[in-house]
Amino acid sequence: MNLIESVKTCLKKYGVIDGRASRSEYWYFVLFYLLMMFILGAIEGLLGLFQDYNRSIIADIVSLFFIIPYITVSVRRLHDINRTGWWQLLSIIPIIGWIVLFFFHIKKSDDNDNRFGSNPLL
Repeated sequence: MNLIESVKTCLKKYGVIDGRASRSEYWYFVLFYLLMMFILGAIEGLLGLFQDYNRSIIADIVSLFFIIPYITVSVRRLHDINRTGWWQLLSIIPIIGWIVLFFFHIKKSDDNDNRFGSNPLL
């Protein structure tokens, strides 16, 4: 799966947590999200908008739209390694929770079908 396919899939499955997401789908969506936030912040900085704030207001508004697809693709990624989406709650634990989730997100997919569906790469 490439970057464009990943973004299309994640936006098409906007609130869908059923099924599985491959590593490439997850990481390409994360890459797209980070690049988009960087570009929006840079544009806002170059235009000199909202100079009293330390953050990019436009990027923050756009990130509100993308928070649901990010959470759902993260849950589907956890499903891909045969973990429930409730593991996503580890993200509220600073550092240790983030490290565990990072490990889960880079872990190789289950080769066979699991309780969440068939392998998305097959």
